[in-house]
Amino acid sequence: MYNVGQAGLTFWAPNVNVFRDPRWGRGQETPGEDPMVVSAYAVEFVRGIQGGYGIKNVLNDDHDHDGLMVSACCKHFTAYDLEKWGEFSRYNFNAVVSKQDLEDTYQPPFRGCVQQGKASCLMCSYNAVNGVPACASEDLLGLVRNKWGFEGYITSDCDAVATVYEYQHYAKSPEEAVADVLKAGVDINCGTYMLRHTESAVKQGMVKEDNLNRALFNLFSVQMRLGLFNGDPKKGKFGKLGPKDVCTPEHKKLALEAARQGMVLLKNDNKFLPLDRNSGISLAIIGPLATTTKLGGGYSGIPCSPKSLYEGLKEYAKTISYAFGCHDVQCDSEDGFALAIDIAKEADFVVIVAGLSTIQETEDLDRVSLLLPGKQMDLVSRVASASKRPVILVLTGGGPLDVSFAETNQLIASILWVGYPGEAGGKALAEIIFGEFNPVDFDAAGRLPMTWYPESFTNVPMNDMGMRADPSRGYPGRTYRFYTGSRIYGFGHGLSYSDFSYKLLSAPSKLSLSRITEGGLRKRLLNNVEKEVYEVDHVRVDELQNCNSLSFLVNISVMNHGDLDGNHVVMLFSKWPKVIRGSPETQLVGFSRLHTISNKSIETSILVDPCEHLSFADEQGKRILPLGHHILNVGDVEHTVSIEFF
Repeated sequence: MYNVGQAGLTFWAPNVNVFRDPRWGRGQETPGEDPMVVSAYAVEFVRGIQGGYGIKNVLNDDHDHDGLMVSACCKHFTAYDLEKWGEFSRYNFNAVVSKQDLEDTYQPPFRGCVQQGKASCLMCSYNAVNGVPACASEDLLGLVRNKWGFEGYITSDCDAVATVYEYQHYAKSPEEAVADVLKAGVDINCGTYMLRHTESAVKQGMVKEDNLNRALFNLFSVQMRLGLFNGDPKKGKFGKLGPKDVCTPEHKKLALEAARQGMVLLKNDNKFLPLDRNSGISLAIIGPLATTTKLGGGYSGIPCSPKSLYEGLKEYAKTISYAFGCHDVQCDSEDGFALAIDIAKEADFVVIVAGLSTIQETEDLDRVSLLLPGKQMDLVSRVASASKRPVILVLTGGGPLDVSFAETNQLIASILWVGYPGEAGGKALAEIIFGEFNPVDFDAAGRLPMTWYPESFTNVPMNDMGMRADPSRGYPGRTYRFYTGSRIYGFGHGLSYSDFSYKLLSAPSKLSLSRITEGGLRKRLLNNVEKEVYEVDHVRVDELQNCNSLSFLVNISVMNHGDLDGNHVVMLFSKWPKVIRGSPETQLVGFSRLHTISNKSIETSILVDPCEHLSFADEQGKRILPLGHHILNVGDVEHTVSIEFF
């Protein structure tokens, strides 16, 4: 695109904010609620787009390349996950975040983005953090450069410099806002605010020349790494790329594979799915979202050859009928219910497509309810009652839904969450419902990247940034790591057409710590305060000198007991047998996606870094590694690792 003048080379993605609240309109843009998963995603995204994985493949040579293919930008730094809720908007919101939550929830994705991904851009967010606008925070932006080693440019979110003065009222004038962000470490503003007010700020002596020089150095450095001063791009090292490389068969295949991997089977009573394609069945497809080809979420690009969910299913059925049921996703009327019920009565099987679209969830728009919009719930229930067989419910959208009515309804046999599956979503859905694609059988294998909460969770104030539960004020906590309430589906939930079992082949039973710095070991018997806060001994991670040598592999055997080959995601969690104040309920350590063969086993390994994966932050924001027994579990298999000192 750049080579033919259709795009630049700096892209403000990925969005790596943690999906803290299920109502957040931009949660759909993120990889979910787990900091480790989001961080891993950030690293892969940045390396892929900047060329960490791609430059040699694109150029098809063996030379090392230090430049950037494209510049990636990790956003929105930090604690940004509220668009508009009650009196709060993203422009005036002050996110009050504890040091503990900042360290082990909000910051890890950005730290991974910078330190492992080597991102060349960071975007600061609209909101304030503990009273200081993120783009004007010398502490936050200084942390990125001075401790994390960030090398690149920092941009504001669009007009976020203006909000420092106009919404946050942190600065007393436009010029002071410009001076504040430049001093804090912002290099460029998305918008015109700095363009209009920097000269005046300089004349008033508010901006130092050193800050301008630093900003220019950071900006030009990234431009030079992109090769923007190397003349005609068609003569550059990526000059051979052009329109012929857009929408290639490889790209379309990848879009299909992404859609397959992203779909999650939430319910499948009596193994209702997969259906038999060869039995010549008739299908009834119901729902306004079934025929749209707009299957991308926020900020999605122009698809190559999009097909609707209806079009994908049409290829697998002998006969197919369609009724919209609701005129649109808002579903404010029952006008279309009668036709939907009529075709449901006649078909062998019924697929109802319900859920969300970007009308309900998007930038600058949070949801107020976790229920299906409008009368969608009534449509689903009434069609299910009329159908000759239990129905299949397909859910769209990026945010969690309270579909407890469907989970407990025996007339709804299967529930599939497809999210925003993209251009190949229709084909991927059909393959999963019918359990096959050439040349091998296909099994649903996706896992939920976030907790699905009940509607009652909407009583929890969205502006409360606390992650940990606080029973004294009836606060249930957030995400699977800390939430103590009931849930519709848990993080990592995802059924399969096969039955799997695990064996833990090898993992250490004991780890010995040594060479800690003075004051490193803190025992509960030292004083009453420690005894009250910690029930087991612990050590601060930054006081350990042998973290790198503690890593180990957990080797796991996975057995597919079913009749179908298929993918399977192995998830390894850790937990503590004794509850330590502030410790997570459980914590994801790692995951591995495998292709399994029917009635055969396959082995995989997951790397565990105790200082990273078995630690959490204390109330001072320092990561601590508890001593004693840590329980690793995969499925229903548990293994205890004891961490001790010599």
